[in-house]
Amino acid sequence: MAEPRRPTLLWLQSGGCGGCSMSMLCAEGPDFLTALEAAGIDLLWHPSLSEASGTQLISLLDDIAAGRTVLDILCLEGSVMTGPAGTGRFHMLGGTEKPMMHWLTELAARAAHVVAVGSCAAYGGITAAGGNEAGATGLAHDGEKPGGLLGETFRARSGLPVINIAGCPTHPNWIIETLMQLSLGSFTADDMDALGRPRSYADHLVHHGCPRNEFYEFKASAEQPSDLGCMMENLGCKGTQAHGDCNTRLWNGEGSCLRGGYACINCTAPRFEEPGHPFTATPKFAGIPIGIPTDMPKAWFVAIASLAKAATPHRLRHNAVADHIVVPPSTPKGPKK
Repeated sequence: MAEPRRPTLLWLQSGGCGGCSMSMLCAEGPDFLTALEAAGIDLLWHPSLSEASGTQLISLLDDIAAGRTVLDILCLEGSVMTGPAGTGRFHMLGGTEKPMMHWLTELAARAAHVVAVGSCAAYGGITAAGGNEAGATGLAHDGEKPGGLLGETFRARSGLPVINIAGCPTHPNWIIETLMQLSLGSFTADDMDALGRPRSYADHLVHHGCPRNEFYEFKASAEQPSDLGCMMENLGCKGTQAHGDCNTRLWNGEGSCLRGGYACINCTAPRFEEPGHPFTATPKFAGIPIGIPTDMPKAWFVAIASLAKAATPHRLRHNAVADHIVVPPSTPKGPKK
């Protein structure tokens, strides 16, 4: 009896920095190639991992477009470059005289699953910022609006829309987990949120597991980037609104933006790249941060924040505006009961 055919994966890059591949190559336990082997996925081509290039790659793409080679998973990293004036000639695939956007349209029509790796491929991302003269867009979203290159009604051969593994860069385990689910045939439309992100990470908030949560609870706020306190009130942190499990599924086993002292900029969301204010500033109205938790009524937040600030322990009040712990937790005195 012949062995079942292994799912195939093609990874292409367009308008981006390659940061999602760099992130993915830092995957541990297992690494990316080991994970693909464990999932039974055959990697047809990746720009950083494959030796084939030039005519070899073009021949592979021709075979896929013509249906001679089966494509199960098409991954795009980086935004689709549609400029200038919708021609796509800002990104031509060398040796083909065809823009990458045309190749993506042909290949997506053949793929069982289409995956946007990173916020650029999902929504346009950093490359769509400013005046967007390059015409950068996502595969099926232009910012928060459905559309992009493939259009709102696009469905891959499996019947699923584009899967948006958003992040800048995206977490390596978000990629591996999604690819494994696709290989097993267990990923369905119910596993995607309203923006097409896998719910395995998008059902969480960056706030969950934040190392500064005790400061947040008592509204003991940092005043400058080196301070230990909560960065929501003054330094632009959007962890209470951002979808991602960054602080519970740590990067490289031990890191996250907040653990490194950086405020969350909500990089898994459309248009995160242009918030309308400096990333390190918190917009306020009548002294109240505009970016309060999305699922909490503003009046409740104001009331709770006022009570919390009144009850802030001496230790947190002082440590919040210091770059190291100046007041350690107290040690209980007296005999243990």
